[in-house]
Amino acid sequence: MLEIGGGVGSLSVELVHAGAAHATVLELSSGYEAAARELLRERRLEHRVEHRLADVVADEHAVGPVDIVVMERVVCCYPDAQALVGAAARRAARRLVLSYPRYGVAARVAVAGANLVQRLLHRSFRAYAHRPEVIRSAAAAHGLQPAGPERGLVWRVIAFDRSDIAHQLAVARSRSRRTSPTTDAHGD
Repeated sequence: MLEIGGGVGSLSVELVHAGAAHATVLELSSGYEAAARELLRERRLEHRVEHRLADVVADEHAVGPVDIVVMERVVCCYPDAQALVGAAARRAARRLVLSYPRYGVAARVAVAGANLVQRLLHRSFRAYAHRPEVIRSAAAAHGLQPAGPERGLVWRVIAFDRSDIAHQLAVARSRSRRTSPTTDAHGD
């Protein structure tokens, strides 16, 4: 699995601990490296989780295809959601899972306020509120379809599967609904 923008790689560590064979964390900021090494050492996962500095958008060869790509609270940190989600989708052989803040007036105001604080503190970091349709279309352009509904009140979480996998899941869900007994309030 691949975690893009994983910081110290906490999510990857948990997924490997839960059974994933291997994880690669790609991060833009070198500020996480020491803490990432320490976390891997503490959890004894140095050989199962790889932490690298790379821009998955700018460097097409940063990493090859993997089964699952994860981006937790990363899309809002990149100025071009279409490019970031597209780069992630190209590497997702089976599934892409990502989260982003719910889009709307409140999110845009919060992002503008956060960016104002960053400017006043002379920091270069900026946050972005991206339209959900941009995120979904970037995934779809690379053959990924939503695996189910988006979830989350503030942070929206969505999984995308390769079209053939999404179709297989829909068929399986449909079959399970037809074969599982259903009853109404009257037991009919």
